[in-house]
Amino acid sequence: MPPIFYKDALRQGQKEFRACTARGEHPYLPVLSDFLPTDRLNRGVDLGCIQVPAEFVVGTLTQGRTNSFARNFMPLMDEGSEFAEKWRTLCASHLEEGVRDPIKAYEYMNRYYVQEGNKRVSILKFFKVDSVYAHVLSIPPEPGTREAALYEERMAFYRCSGVNGVEFTRPGSYARLQALLGKETDAHWSEEERRGFSYAFHSFREAYEAKGGARLSATAGDALLAFIQVYRYEALRGETSAQIKKQVAKAWEEIALQEEEAPIEVKLTPEEKKPGLLTKVLGGGEKKWMQVAFIHDKDPATSGWTKGHEQGRQHVQRVFGDHIKATSYFDAMDGDPVAVLEQAIQEGNTVLFTTSPRLLPASLRAAVEHPEATILNCSLNKSHRYIRTYYARMYEAKFVIGAVAGALAGSDDIGYLCDYPIFGQIAGINAFALGAQLVNPRVKVCLEWSAIGGGKAAMKRLTGRGIRLISSQDLTREGEESRASFGLSLVTDAGQVNLAVPVWQWGAYYESILRSIQNKTFQVEYQESSKALNYYWGMSAGAVELQCSEKIPPSTRKLAELLQESIRADLCYPFRGKLYTQEGRELEGDLSPEEIIGMDWLAENVVGSIPEYGELSAMGKATVDMVGIDRAAKDKKGAV
Repeated sequence: MPPIFYKDALRQGQKEFRACTARGEHPYLPVLSDFLPTDRLNRGVDLGCIQVPAEFVVGTLTQGRTNSFARNFMPLMDEGSEFAEKWRTLCASHLEEGVRDPIKAYEYMNRYYVQEGNKRVSILKFFKVDSVYAHVLSIPPEPGTREAALYEERMAFYRCSGVNGVEFTRPGSYARLQALLGKETDAHWSEEERRGFSYAFHSFREAYEAKGGARLSATAGDALLAFIQVYRYEALRGETSAQIKKQVAKAWEEIALQEEEAPIEVKLTPEEKKPGLLTKVLGGGEKKWMQVAFIHDKDPATSGWTKGHEQGRQHVQRVFGDHIKATSYFDAMDGDPVAVLEQAIQEGNTVLFTTSPRLLPASLRAAVEHPEATILNCSLNKSHRYIRTYYARMYEAKFVIGAVAGALAGSDDIGYLCDYPIFGQIAGINAFALGAQLVNPRVKVCLEWSAIGGGKAAMKRLTGRGIRLISSQDLTREGEESRASFGLSLVTDAGQVNLAVPVWQWGAYYESILRSIQNKTFQVEYQESSKALNYYWGMSAGAVELQCSEKIPPSTRKLAELLQESIRADLCYPFRGKLYTQEGRELEGDLSPEEIIGMDWLAENVVGSIPEYGELSAMGKATVDMVGIDRAAKDKKGAV
């Protein structure tokens, strides 16, 4: 038998050699010492004897035996050679007793290079084993690189899970996986959990590769993250292989999106296109009747955020009249939000707006299961292909409010009260600070968070420092004794006096989106892009406005109007020119939309910090779980 095996292995090696040569690739095994100096090799970290994925064993440490193998580790030496005889002898031993002794290998960038045991690896790969027992020395990448960040995360994940075969291309992915599995970042896995995950990952990978995953640049780990955000981990453990393949096919565009280096396309203004060929094919004449659902996590009687979106629904119902039926579904998070979306679709709604980041997972699941429905979620910076997200550039209004505050503050500090460290909110803080600095170069903005101890406690921390001019939340909170704690206000002995308030114009936002659906430009946008579409509209689209009180001096109101008109005309940009962070780092304007959305730093004149995840309230943690900036979520423990 072994002679036949060697002949078959030799044939596979020769075939691989010819294929590599035809593609202009090096046909032999790569050699680690060719691209890593000796001093780096001598600084390896001993991981002991571990099981390593056979597919990740890709080369040799030195030149010694590299020409004896093709790139797939299959032999290239003639059948009558001494090498062939040793290969056959070892193969016979493997069939009789198994390969017991570990190979010796170096690990670098999650790939393994054999020091001793090349023929053992060749035989194991020939018999298509999943893993190889190896004594491993690990070579860390150069510090400060993306690869180093991934290495540290992978090592930490392995130490707690014992799982060594999951590979990601983006830092933060191992922590996200732990969170999606419902485990704390540093929690130790039981043997049962390890085996269960390994089996689930194997089942998913088979389905992924059967669909064509090997042709994507994304890893199976990247694809797994995308999949379980749609179907959750339990689906892999409780479904048959056929069902998993069916689910992978349904979620394929979401999975394929993972190979995009920049998966999000930010739309800053409503799309206005003349009907083209694709529009005509899709249809573009008569505007048909639409049934639209607005799904909220809370009730307008208790939530100013929900009330604002409900007013937006009422606006589009008035504007579209008999051409639309707009229905609200409240308190979706009180039960199963997936069931609420399912109910809305079954009741005939073909366009669904989910108005909270907390509804994003349910929105994604429903969109994959119901491709006939159009679903949008009110959140920012999320890379999902099956749904679109929308949000307003509130930082534009905050920049103007900051300028108003700076003009009124004189030599006093200004207070800023923020809710959660999520995408878009840090931009609001910095824009406010830059606006204040524009008219008052020495002014300081003192930052507090309502998600730490509540809004009243945060306000008290500001007033306790003698601060009287405070920018608070963007919406009134229903049920509060005082609604003056909204926008920019002046704290007096008699209470708080509103001076300037930002206004979310959700009615204008929804009207524009629904018109784009009616005239088919919405559908064309999807066809013309391979990325996730995020709408991030501002003052120029009518999505944001600022209202100033008559209590503000006329000259300051004139300044506010001038800045608003300049922003609408794209003549004023809050993040233009040189910018400086609290740490003294210099940034060059003009910042891109992606840089603004993902801000994790504070401007030089801000006094305060971005809170850690553990400091936040339960609601704060739930919101950060969905759309929190990386810096706030980096020490996240057990969030699902």
